[in-house]
Amino acid sequence: MAQLLILTSVVDAEVLPALGLLSHTVRQIPASPASLISAPSCDLIFVDARQDLASAKSLCKILTTTGVNVPLILILTEGGLTAVSADWGVDDVILVSAGPAEADARIRLALGRQAQSAGSSKIQASGVVIDEASYSAKVHGRPLDLTFKEFELLRFLATHPSRVFTREQLLSEVWGYDYFGGTRTVDVHVRRLRAKLGDLESLIGTVRNVGYRFNVYDDDNERPALANAQ
Repeated sequence: MAQLLILTSVVDAEVLPALGLLSHTVRQIPASPASLISAPSCDLIFVDARQDLASAKSLCKILTTTGVNVPLILILTEGGLTAVSADWGVDDVILVSAGPAEADARIRLALGRQAQSAGSSKIQASGVVIDEASYSAKVHGRPLDLTFKEFELLRFLATHPSRVFTREQLLSEVWGYDYFGGTRTVDVHVRRLRAKLGDLESLIGTVRNVGYRFNVYDDDNERPALANAQ
């Protein structure tokens, strides 16, 4: 039996009727950022997107940005299916009309996938999630299209937050001792990586006359400025 949490704007109404026919424990709280602060612990979160897709998308992005560690499933009407895309950061969707068998299957599959991935190594920091097992990375739930070396550079820096590395050290750690290119290749890859990080480009910080580091911040107000980027 799973502990399920539903985020909805209609707390006193039944959101997904099929859940009432299952043995899972279900709790509903308002779909607002303020409610997330004191949200009860759960195994899986449903987000009610039946009536307000824009608000549901915003809430999903808040959840993925803050590093929610349980599966996230959207509850939709059939018409809402066309609006959902990968950048929502959700694990699955379910129609409000789904029966109990389908609802239970989706819950089992979502929890099963999470259990399988628990053994894989994931790095989460400042809105970035790096999955070492699949060589993939996401920013606020948005997949990053990285080359192998860009991924390795991001992974290495993120596993050593706030530590400064010289270009020579990065060449040795990421490219290997047998690499014959110059340190300029580090600058090129940092520039490309920053471009792909978008509004989180300042995560890769420059330390003047030394090298680069992975900056860590708790929220947007603490985000370091991008200075002296090479």
